[in-house]
Amino acid sequence: MKKKVGVWSALIVAVMMVMVSCSKDKSPAESDFFVGTYKGSISYTDGEDLTSDTDGRVTVVKVGNSYTFDFGSGIPNIKGVKFEKGDDNTYVSVGEGLTGISVTAHSLNVLVSNENGTWTADCSR
Repeated sequence: MKKKVGVWSALIVAVMMVMVSCSKDKSPAESDFFVGTYKGSISYTDGEDLTSDTDGRVTVVKVGNSYTFDFGSGIPNIKGVKFEKGDDNTYVSVGEGLTGISVTAHSLNVLVSNENGTWTADCSR
């Protein structure tokens, strides 16, 4: 019985953490754990094929200092992105081949081009 109570308690705490981290007014930079979905226009090209969606979504997941951008619509994800603080509480990506991403509590803009392809996003939440 104690084991079941412990499991349920841990589950409730985890759900509460996710609910708090998903607040639309919360910026990804404000905590070590963040999950938020941004919606808008997204696209990807590998140089041959183009995938785009004017009603797309990008789920941003932050764990510690590392961000993952989970694109919908069959677009490959961008993983392992680091940020530094810019003007107006905007965070701008840094690192070889991953520059061109800015994210706030309310908007996500992506223009990343590297040897794997080119991603774009103009999204809000």
